[in-house]
Amino acid sequence: MPTLTIFNDAAAPAEAPVAAAPESARPIPAVVGADLEVPVKGGRLVRYANLDYAASAPCLEPVSAAVAAALPAYSSVHRGAGYASQLTTARYEQARHTVRAFVGARPSDAVIFTRNTTDATNLLARCLPAGTTVVVFDTEHHASLLPWGEAVRLAPPAFPGEAVRAADEALAAIDGPKLLVVTAASNVTGELWPIAALAHIAHRHGARILVDAAQLVPHRRLNLTALDLDYVAFSGHKLYAPFGAGALVGRGDWLAGGEPYLKGGGAVRAVGEEAEWHEDPEPRHEAGTPNVLGAIALAAACDALSATGWTALVREEERLLARLRAGLATIEGVRELALWGDDHPRVGIVSFTVDGHTAREVAEALSGEYGIGVRDGKFCAHPFVRHLLGTADGGCEDGTASAVRASIGIGTTQEHVDRLIEALRAIVSR
Repeated sequence: MPTLTIFNDAAAPAEAPVAAAPESARPIPAVVGADLEVPVKGGRLVRYANLDYAASAPCLEPVSAAVAAALPAYSSVHRGAGYASQLTTARYEQARHTVRAFVGARPSDAVIFTRNTTDATNLLARCLPAGTTVVVFDTEHHASLLPWGEAVRLAPPAFPGEAVRAADEALAAIDGPKLLVVTAASNVTGELWPIAALAHIAHRHGARILVDAAQLVPHRRLNLTALDLDYVAFSGHKLYAPFGAGALVGRGDWLAGGEPYLKGGGAVRAVGEEAEWHEDPEPRHEAGTPNVLGAIALAAACDALSATGWTALVREEERLLARLRAGLATIEGVRELALWGDDHPRVGIVSFTVDGHTAREVAEALSGEYGIGVRDGKFCAHPFVRHLLGTADGGCEDGTASAVRASIGIGTTQEHVDRLIEALRAIVSR
């Protein structure tokens, strides 16, 4: 087996959709609602500290502006002769090109607009060739864990090399079509997965790979071509474009051969006694009137992040993440969750438990007393959270088998991080 580079995924070069000034000259865009004030105990209003980006990120101001600019001429797409329809169609298809460039896709790759990552993975699941076996880790978000018919589920690996070895062994034992499904960045721990090495292993066994990039693309550059990925799925609402659109990007043959995800206008070339479906996977799986404004918003977010440049974005995130993790480490009774250890590369997501308090108690205290928004629960990754906590099977409402998640992004400030640390100190000292 050749030597594989495990951790260079996020550093792979992207196909920049926008040629712009040096990164040092480009400010990080602002988010809508940065000045939001919320009520806390005692009736006071405080500036909201949003530390729940991994659930849904706020809207970037350039995204809001792009949607506002498109609204006056909003019309139907693809089938209208009027000027507004032609303009809206052009904007919609340009959004497709922008998304393709943003993820560094191959020119031949399909870009299908979906509702979100869950919708995208379910779409691909409907298009798998007959007899396809899916290999997926129990560390996945439910969007990647649940849509498959025939699936082999792998236990959480103790280290990245074990993930590669386990995938290697599982794929070698499968005959027929096969698909490896894996996240690029965990929505529970933020840890980066060795997707380049896993793609290599998949292809060596004649398999394809689908990467859940929902938590990666808001934080790091992704180049599908350089990493040799077959499919990626991600959501606009995590990419500062909360207008109900996501995308599935990848090879068109399985998508062109699969049954249309939705059956209706736009997906057909002609209708007689039987329907003649489009062979092009993009119209084939986008029946009906699509979410045009969602696609425009998603593309605007891609443009805004590319124009800002990843150096500035990553540097600021890593500074805040280091401050957050260092602060949590000083609080007695707070335990950060990790699969692969403290030093493993990760994006701005930290999950933790607080001794003597349920996750819901902590989250409610942070919100009601300090104006801080975090997530609590199992983060739609029940098997993984139970593994990290070492607990038995439990339902969504089982507060003893849950954790608190703080996640950062554009708009997070040092004051937000410091407020969280001080609030947790106060909570554990009660």
